Parts: sequence; structure tokens; C-alpha cells
Amino acid sequence: MFASVDKPFMKNEVIQFGKKLREARLKKDLSQGDVARILGVHRSYISGLERGRRNPSLLTVHKVAKALGVSTNDLLK
Repeated sequence: MFASVDKPFMKNEVIQFGKKLREARLKKDLSQGDVARILGVHRSYISGLERGRRNPSLLTVHKVAKALGVSTNDLLK
């Protein structure tokens, strides 16, 4: 769940996911801390996801989508 991004070919996808995550979070008027509490993770992990510094697993993508009330497709497209 806490893998760091170190493969350049994946970087764009991870950055795009982070942008979509931030966009969905702000639409719901949630802070990073709010999302972190819902997921049971540290706020810095959410920050890392949004900045493209963390490479989320498929399970994490699903949990984040559920916490934000959006589809996984919304976060991945």
C-alpha cells in the first residue's frame, strides 16, 4: 500500500491519479486529513498520492474511490 514511485514509465499515470484524487477530494470539500481518517492512513500518505510520490495498489485506488464516493474509473481515466 505504501510503495514509492521509482519507475519513470509509470510516473505520468501516478501523477494523473494524484490530480484526479485531489480534484475529487476538493469537490467533496474534504481535507487531506479527512480522507486520511476515513481510510485509516496518515495525512502525509494522501499528500504523497496527490503529488505522485506514492504508487497506490489497486486495492488502495478502490478504497480511495469509495471514500470519495466516486468510481475507480473516475480516478484512473
